[in-house]
Amino acid sequence: MAETAVSLVIENLVQLLFQEVRLLKGVHDKVASIKDELEIIQSFLKDADARVEQENMSNVEKTWVKQIREEAYHIEDIIDEYILHLAKGPLWPRQQFHFLRKFFQFTKKLKAKHVIASKIQDINVNLKEKRELAIKYRFNTIEQGGLSNNARSVTWYDPRVASLFIEEAEVVGIELHRDKLINWLVEEPSNRTMISVVGIGGVGKTTLVKKVYDNKKVVAHFNCRAWITVSQSYKKEDLFRDMIKQFYKARKEFAPKEIDKMEEINLITILRQYLHEQRYVIVADDLWDTDFLECLKFVLPNNDKGSGIVITTRNEDVAPSHNESSSCYVHKQLPLPSNKALELFYKRVFQHEEDNCPHELVELSCKIVEKCEGLPLAIVVIGGLLSSKDKVVSEWCKLHDSLSLELNTNSRLRSIPKILSLSYHALPYYLKACFLYLGMFPENYPINCARLIRLWIAEGFVKEKQGITLEELAQGYLNQLIHRSLVQVARFDQVGKKRFCRVHDMLREVILSRSNELNFCLVSIQNYTSFDKIARRLSIMNNVNTPLQSIYNSQTRSVLIFGIDEVPNSFFIACFASFKLMRTMDFEGAPIDYIPKEVGNLLHLRYLSLRDTKVKMLPKSIGKLHYLETLDLKRSLVSELPPEISRLHKLQYLAAYIVDNNVEYNIDFRQAVKIPSGIGRLKSLQKLSKIEANNNALITELGSLGQLRKLEITKLKRENGIALCTVLETMCQLQSLRIRATSEEEVLELQSMSSPPPLLQTLGLFGRLEKFPEWILKLHSIVRIVLNWSKLMEDSLKVLQALPNLMRLQLHDGYRGEQLHIEGGGFQKLKTLGLRNLRGLNRLIIDEGALPLLQNLDIGECRQLKEMPSSIHHLKSLKNLQLWEMPTEFVLSLQPDEGPDFGKVKHIPSVTFRYRTHGEYFNSYKIGDSELLKRLER
Repeated sequence: MAETAVSLVIENLVQLLFQEVRLLKGVHDKVASIKDELEIIQSFLKDADARVEQENMSNVEKTWVKQIREEAYHIEDIIDEYILHLAKGPLWPRQQFHFLRKFFQFTKKLKAKHVIASKIQDINVNLKEKRELAIKYRFNTIEQGGLSNNARSVTWYDPRVASLFIEEAEVVGIELHRDKLINWLVEEPSNRTMISVVGIGGVGKTTLVKKVYDNKKVVAHFNCRAWITVSQSYKKEDLFRDMIKQFYKARKEFAPKEIDKMEEINLITILRQYLHEQRYVIVADDLWDTDFLECLKFVLPNNDKGSGIVITTRNEDVAPSHNESSSCYVHKQLPLPSNKALELFYKRVFQHEEDNCPHELVELSCKIVEKCEGLPLAIVVIGGLLSSKDKVVSEWCKLHDSLSLELNTNSRLRSIPKILSLSYHALPYYLKACFLYLGMFPENYPINCARLIRLWIAEGFVKEKQGITLEELAQGYLNQLIHRSLVQVARFDQVGKKRFCRVHDMLREVILSRSNELNFCLVSIQNYTSFDKIARRLSIMNNVNTPLQSIYNSQTRSVLIFGIDEVPNSFFIACFASFKLMRTMDFEGAPIDYIPKEVGNLLHLRYLSLRDTKVKMLPKSIGKLHYLETLDLKRSLVSELPPEISRLHKLQYLAAYIVDNNVEYNIDFRQAVKIPSGIGRLKSLQKLSKIEANNNALITELGSLGQLRKLEITKLKRENGIALCTVLETMCQLQSLRIRATSEEEVLELQSMSSPPPLLQTLGLFGRLEKFPEWILKLHSIVRIVLNWSKLMEDSLKVLQALPNLMRLQLHDGYRGEQLHIEGGGFQKLKTLGLRNLRGLNRLIIDEGALPLLQNLDIGECRQLKEMPSSIHHLKSLKNLQLWEMPTEFVLSLQPDEGPDFGKVKHIPSVTFRYRTHGEYFNSYKIGDSELLKRLER
């Protein structure tokens, strides 16, 4: 992590050298010298970080790394303070005192450059001393016998070894997975099978595969077998030797003695020759990258004997997918469900007491198991510790309440964070800071993926790459963390996009411990709150009694607030008056109702979120935030943006809308915010929502926003339609578009667009359409379409069903005809179809071969529809059928026993009937529910 801090500073120095080419004589060269010194020091830091993983770092090295990290922070502060100082100036009248204004600015810059020259000289001396110290003690060479080799050797018990010898009776919840893997291995008659078991560290991958490997059916099926543990550091020659010996041993033969002295090529030759006629199986446990796997696929002959390769890995990217070959299988090992987790816990704790838990310990047992979140490693290790303790409430309460601390101090529990930390150490440097940043969010908190990505960008964790936006790069970072089993997807949207993510509680403990050690961030929760040191990032949560009013640290760069009832006014003012180098301020959901004018002093601010606050107005000084990239005002009370907003030339994300408290919340009843003229100057904007645009002048300005990816526009009048179409044809980067008319009866005049945005993926049209816009058929990338109040008379499903990538379609009062016909072969990728408030519809026809992937079907308020289409039984992928406010006759026909149409829907796992209670609230009933029948009889 010190290397990450240094990397960020090097980037800032490069920008400073580029922007301030007229630094004082000699200063420019010294800044360049600092950059060179830091680049050399980076190599020492990378090696030092590797030794942290091996616990082979001396106290001297630890101190050296700490000092380098602090020096990097010091350099970053000097750069930012210098830029901030140059940006400040007196508010001189435009015409008067012109000469004095120029003279003052000149002398001020001269003084600032002298100050930075002095500080840079000191930094140069310090860095050279640090580099010479590193060379003196040879920090970067483990093999050369530097101090690191004399560090105290730390030993620890690895419970993964024991997982190779667990008895069948001790294993819980793997039976179905074991049988599935066995069938994959033995059912292939000739092709070589490749099975990958993927999951978070400690989830039981090795235990599962060992039970497969030792299974009698598997042993009998293969001529020879071998098990190798790869891990993060391996030597191919050693692994090949081990494989040869195991293969020979499995056939009760003696391996050639000379293999102990053979080179890699000779070992490969022996392996290939020996296995040429054998049906073999090999397990490569704990694989971390694709290099060894690719080597293994070459070394082991694909001899059409029905052989098998099984790997376990934490990284989904390592695992060959079924798309690569029909003989490749991937099994994702998930944490145990709560009932199985508790069963495993009882087996471990009460192993000599017939698994009986005393009544007074049942509740505590459930709480401890809940902390483990289904992770067998944690359950077994914590259970093992409790099995040796007295079975009394006080002992168990003590462990439960101090578990976070015990994980890092108790020698019997230390293996849990140790094993989980291996995944952190294996991360490339650019992902480590992103991963640690997840500790800024509360426990069990569903993290909005888009919010997280924008925070990463604001923090400077995402490196620029030509031809791709920072947001796309950051999305790739998040995907990597997910594939490495370090982040879990908490919720997808209906087209499969990741909306929310979370971190396993045990991994979060690793993050907090590591962050505390590195001074990465301070989190205001028990055991990790200590405001007596530098708080570069500050996370305040859950109404913990934290002395916020005592925090006045000018080096704080980020503040995030979660779930607190009151923000002390002294702390709130300090955020704007004292934290002058602030980069991110996330007040989402915070109890605040204003932003002080001093916000304009935060020149370095990149991210400001006032989402879900009571803030009503932005101060004019907001226009001074020249580096601001994200301004999130969703569900705040800001109804109009000040004209100064047009000065924010780096702004990329601008989201603002109000929810009317007098209307039940619904996505279609959000009030847009008034945007001033000058919006066209914000050339960097990528997302703009939700804005009122009922005049052609403002719409024309939108044509200057060539980087827009998402646009939501409302209160559109018919006469604005042609101007909007002209603008949209210029938006080549646009991916999401929502257009809303002034009312349900207002016509959206959108026929004149001949070349729609080619990358458009999401389209929402809210308003009358006199004719279906033909340009929609050209949207080959479209995945989601919403048509509300369209009131079309032509069968729009016939028109839309040929779109090749459409995954979600919603019609709400979008069609006034009597019949909808989905033809065979139509909607080949559609997963969700919503048909609501189609008042004239009396017949729905679905041909065989249509909608092969449909999972969710919503039908509602279709009063003329008397029966379910007979062909619905062809929809084999359908999982959820929801019927909203449908006629009594229609609903009764689908009930079991007497319903004539029950057979059409009995294959669907979930059939739900919904009836409105008031506003947007509905009661839900399952098929055959007695309460539903009573309601229908009213």
